Amino acid sequence: MSDVVDTPPARKQVLLQRYRRRKRLAMAAVLLALGGLTASLSWWLLPLGLLLAWVIHEVAFADHLFYSPQQDYLYRFPPDTRSVACTVEEGRLCLPASFDVADAAAATMFLKLHLRRTWLGYWFDPAVQIGDDCQTFERGVDGVRYLNLSGQGAQLRAGDLRLQGRFCRLAAQGELFVFAPRPAPARTLIVAPHADDAELAAFGLYSTLAKEGEVSIVTLTQGEIEADHIRRLGGDMGLTQAQAARLKGRLRSWDSLAIPLWGGVPGTHCVQLGYYCLRLPEMRAAPDTPFASRESGDADTRLVRRNNPFPLPGDRDGQPTWSNLLADLVACFSHYRPQRILMPHPELDPHADHVAAAQAVAEALRQLAAGAAWQPEEIFLYANHLHDNDRWPMGAAGTGVPLPPALTPLPADTLYCHPLDAAQQLDKAMALRMQHDLQTPLPAKKRLRRMLQRLLLGRRWPATGEDEFLRKAVRRHEVFWVREMPLGPTASE
Repeated sequence: MSDVVDTPPARKQVLLQRYRRRKRLAMAAVLLALGGLTASLSWWLLPLGLLLAWVIHEVAFADHLFYSPQQDYLYRFPPDTRSVACTVEEGRLCLPASFDVADAAAATMFLKLHLRRTWLGYWFDPAVQIGDDCQTFERGVDGVRYLNLSGQGAQLRAGDLRLQGRFCRLAAQGELFVFAPRPAPARTLIVAPHADDAELAAFGLYSTLAKEGEVSIVTLTQGEIEADHIRRLGGDMGLTQAQAARLKGRLRSWDSLAIPLWGGVPGTHCVQLGYYCLRLPEMRAAPDTPFASRESGDADTRLVRRNNPFPLPGDRDGQPTWSNLLADLVACFSHYRPQRILMPHPELDPHADHVAAAQAVAEALRQLAAGAAWQPEEIFLYANHLHDNDRWPMGAAGTGVPLPPALTPLPADTLYCHPLDAAQQLDKAMALRMQHDLQTPLPAKKRLRRMLQRLLLGRRWPATGEDEFLRKAVRRHEVFWVREMPLGPTASE
């Protein structure tokens, strides 16, 4: 497992700074052009041009896409992955007669295919209709993408799986990758850096496993920062920043313990460790130094640990240190003894707390291995954030999830796709609606942007809520990258 310290967040910041620099240069060029037209023709061209430029920006250039849509996605899979060359003929996917698809109903399947936008695909979102599913890609796409065919096994076996591009053309040649079904019943533990990460990444999976197996959720942080909207809850005088952050931390800590019950996970299998947001990387750099909350000023993790189902090593002093975090994780792993651990993808998910969470899991598992203690059988990785594309998965809620951008080679992991039917998708949406951090009112600027994009691009947002995660996370698929135990050496070693 990769153990890179700060590379993912740093890369995200570099990409964001480059994007903003290019945007400023483009805005300066537009203003100069408008100034020239105004001086040579008429004054009214300036306000009209500014209005038109703003509308075009909000509709066409407001997406945070930090790469060229002409780039290929670069994925590698283990050598024993089943794959077969296939063709797209008259809108149908055709496989060789010798290729056995008997297990396709339960298998995870991805189709590697080159997509090329039509001229309308520069303005409208290109998409591929796959049987009864639709998967959306970047405007201007012209490269290799990975379409999710999981759940389309019946049509595939019948030779009647239809593929139809919308605002894009499909290459005639592709390659189908088939990954074996994963065993469903297992003791599973989810490591969530924040209160909503388990639900965003895996509500469908954990609510299914909870019916037959044992699911536990360990949340690392209180999630107390960015509490400006909480300050208004204090009446006419409002709350101070510290009071608002403290209240938000309490609310999100409660969310981490209570909301999993909606998916069948009891409180005895939910643990809140109470560390502070965006301090995990600093804690790792100085393992025995306490790092208080940046906004509340609190420095005692025990303030939100009162409802945990069993005592933890960090309860002794409540200090927010990396050493205590590792000891807490070792205790949780030893208590629940999961066969499967879910955690953030250390190479794909750039959020600083998510990277540090993956590093903490790796270190805790090495401590257990050094003591010849129990070890899990496999690691499931998820990505709730990306370096390069803030809209992934693109398209409307309820549609499929292709593989996300991978513009540098990733480790050769196998894949598992968990399907969600309509009832599970609705339950997941309601679980997200309960999260206090996803109830923030949409700013007027974003509301107006959505209205323009709905009218001019045909984009749709769900009726279940305004937060962008209700569009991105409530889908017919949950995708995981799978690594077998024992873990290999880390990048830093």
